[in-house]
Amino acid sequence: MLPQRILMGPGPSDVSPEVLQAMAQPCIGHLDPEFVSFMDEVNTLLRKTFLTENAVTLPISAPGSAGMECAFVNLLEAGDKVVIAINGVFGMRMVENAKRCGAVPIALEFEWGTPVDPDKIESALKENPDTVALAFVHAETSTGVRSDAQALAALANKYNCLSIVDAVTSLGGIELRVDDWGIDAIYSGTQKCLSAPPGLSPVSFNAAAMHRVKKRKHDPQSWFLDLNLLTGYWGAGAKRAYHHTAPVNTLYALHAALTQLHSEGLENSWARHASNYAKLRDGLQQLGLEYVVDEEYRLPELNAIKVPEGVNEAGVRSHLLEQHNLEIGAGLGPMAGKIWRIGLMGSSCTERHVDLCLSALAEGIENNKS
Repeated sequence: MLPQRILMGPGPSDVSPEVLQAMAQPCIGHLDPEFVSFMDEVNTLLRKTFLTENAVTLPISAPGSAGMECAFVNLLEAGDKVVIAINGVFGMRMVENAKRCGAVPIALEFEWGTPVDPDKIESALKENPDTVALAFVHAETSTGVRSDAQALAALANKYNCLSIVDAVTSLGGIELRVDDWGIDAIYSGTQKCLSAPPGLSPVSFNAAAMHRVKKRKHDPQSWFLDLNLLTGYWGAGAKRAYHHTAPVNTLYALHAALTQLHSEGLENSWARHASNYAKLRDGLQQLGLEYVVDEEYRLPELNAIKVPEGVNEAGVRSHLLEQHNLEIGAGLGPMAGKIWRIGLMGSSCTERHVDLCLSALAEGIENNKS
């Protein structure tokens, strides 16, 4: 049997017993009339979570990376220009997606650990008036930095292009208002602040984004992620066109997780993440540890911490896992071996988690000094 871990890495986060119990319900057919009604409930809960009235709001039957690909393959065609902000690993993945669509990415690089600079984005949009989309990461999981999604979406609107937003780590954990901020296309994942099992990617597309989907010259390169087909399967009401077999029990879990979130209250969830972040921050500072990101731009749900000089980075993580069943994350790309990534997401965002992490980390550092 696999061990029971305490998950405080970059995802997945802990899944509550109630969500696990929901996942264990008997499986029914994905075209059963009762399940069709259930799908409508899931979509309604997702709209409440994204704070949107978008009709096309649904969970893709695959992880967050598929949500990213869904946005790019539906909104971009060969030769389209797309401005992409890169301030971590997931901006880089956006570029790869754009290339595979045959689009022309205009990649703007920012120092890792810093937010996307709206002024530089605006300059690029001015220089490229034929840009069809601006893509950026709201909450960069690789560095723990938050960019100003509201300001960046406003720039996309100002320069008559669509915004494509990665909210994999932000949805449910920090303020995110799709309609109020004018976001055109957005995708997330279930395994972070929503605290559902991995395997689904909630997405939402507004009318402007769907107009572009409908006016494409050619079908999207991905049959499975074609929104024209997915909306026939996930559209409201009983008459649905068969597209694929939805992961029924994983959707049970998502429904339960979203119900828990809205029972707490979305803004209360944001406040809980902020409060436990403050407790973790103060404790880390007492241990003499430093953040990568300036406080103004930090994600409360993903804390990137510099590894002190003379400390075995991997040794500390192994100590936490072996002695405390506690998982934290390592750095990616140029930050590999230089940082720890401590997640405070969803069900893993409690005072008890913070206390355990701080005591285990102090012990692990002491035992792994060179």
